[in-house]
Amino acid sequence: SVVEVLERRTREVAGAFFQEGGVGFVVPDNKRHSHRIVIPPKMRSGAKPGQLVVVEIVEPPTEHAPPVGRVSRILPEGGAAQTAIELAVAGHGLPHEFPAAVLREARRFGKEVGGKDIGHREDIRSLPLVTIDGEDARDFDDAVFAERTRSGFKLLVAIADVSWYVRPGQALDAEARARATSVYFPSRVIPMLPEELSNNLCSLMPKVDRLCMVAEMNVTRAGKVTRTRFYSGLMRSAARLTYNKVAAALVDRDPATVRELGELLPRLECLREVYDALRRNREERGALDFEAAEMKVLVDEAGAVTDIKAYPRNDAHRIIEECMIAANVEAARFLKKHKLPALFRIHGQPDEERVADLKRFLSLRGLFLETDGELEPLKLQRMLRTVADRPDSAVIQNAVIRSLPQALYQPLNIGHFGLALEEYAHFTSPIRRYPDLLVHRAIRHALEGGSASDFVHPPREMELLGQECSQRERRADEASREVVAYLKCEFMSQRIGEEFDAVATGVTNFGVFVQLKNLQVDGLVHVTALGSDYFQF
Repeated sequence: SVVEVLERRTREVAGAFFQEGGVGFVVPDNKRHSHRIVIPPKMRSGAKPGQLVVVEIVEPPTEHAPPVGRVSRILPEGGAAQTAIELAVAGHGLPHEFPAAVLREARRFGKEVGGKDIGHREDIRSLPLVTIDGEDARDFDDAVFAERTRSGFKLLVAIADVSWYVRPGQALDAEARARATSVYFPSRVIPMLPEELSNNLCSLMPKVDRLCMVAEMNVTRAGKVTRTRFYSGLMRSAARLTYNKVAAALVDRDPATVRELGELLPRLECLREVYDALRRNREERGALDFEAAEMKVLVDEAGAVTDIKAYPRNDAHRIIEECMIAANVEAARFLKKHKLPALFRIHGQPDEERVADLKRFLSLRGLFLETDGELEPLKLQRMLRTVADRPDSAVIQNAVIRSLPQALYQPLNIGHFGLALEEYAHFTSPIRRYPDLLVHRAIRHALEGGSASDFVHPPREMELLGQECSQRERRADEASREVVAYLKCEFMSQRIGEEFDAVATGVTNFGVFVQLKNLQVDGLVHVTALGSDYFQF
């Protein structure tokens, strides 16, 4: 039985302030908080009924009394994006301000790579590595380079060497662990590391020296990695490229873009050949591939929603994705070989009940999913290919995704079902993910001659770190989804009365769930809104 509560997770709650019969209280925006918070007159900080506020809990609830709080800030009226983000940050308890000690440590490194940092690193500044990211990216984790060899290709994936700066025992490390991930909202990013590192010293910006951890891989023309070497390097990115620019040159052969890229174009063409090889290998092993476009909510400077747009993936996205997967696999194999405690990115088999539900769902659409005992990714992949051109392909993809378990971080490797891989770890984004930082730390420890027995993170601690990182990743995802849902509602509330094409995504005895085409906005058409006709469920 519970003897005593040692620490309470909820310290802040966001919601609307109300006053009834002289009693002030806040109704939490997050429905997981079931209690209204009583606000005494002296703790209202000028809040008026109807205003959205953030409340600091000063007295937790008891068996007989509700919690008591103090209004710590009143959320500004106007910008929907800012309001939604503030509600999500408070509702999920996201750390969003860096302590002074963390900022001091980050500033101590300066703005440029120093001589003492270079040490015995391999100098690869002569290689024209490039970063390829979205137009709005501000932190550049990864750079790539490829060249042809007799047996295929040599592929270099260079990743920002965050573990050189963020060491165990530092305030920086403790804060990065508490956050575990950067959180991305439509108009704001809450970074895992201070800007001095995330957007500057660790970011692989063009034409400046940067420390990196390199995975150098030999790739055959059949897409198999035959040899990999990890090492600490010193690099200088040749260019900061975007997915659209690379696709314009490689796929569309846009003359202006081809001229602009100049000498870099042959290197990009070689990267595409590497991608083609890795892609063939991916298809042979049966990795799942979901081609849904990324939906972005666009907001203006005032925080108002201006549009919801689909950004389809192009070949440049796929090139980087396959290069990163290859590096992640090799990092996992390296850690297994050296028997170091580390976090693998695992994705288990879907359970029997979910597979049965999926088969029923597909059968209603005339599809048969073959399963002999365990579900195989290859069979699922083949089924998804057959529906790619159907009008309900997005609905089917979503049903498949819902049937799969969540990917997690844990030291026990059970493989990755979705990617059809026996081992997989996150290595390529240490600026924004703490598990990647831990993987870098383990690789450096092995390169310096260390073993599992003297690694700073013993196996039992690594188990706890896996649970923390998985939970904090879910927290960040939920907060991001809530903000997007809030802003989609804001956007659609200005369009009441307009007509939209929609796809039915589910039917129940109380109505039809639909998704608006081109907007990915979901809603329920209740049975009472279907008109005076006869319907049979």
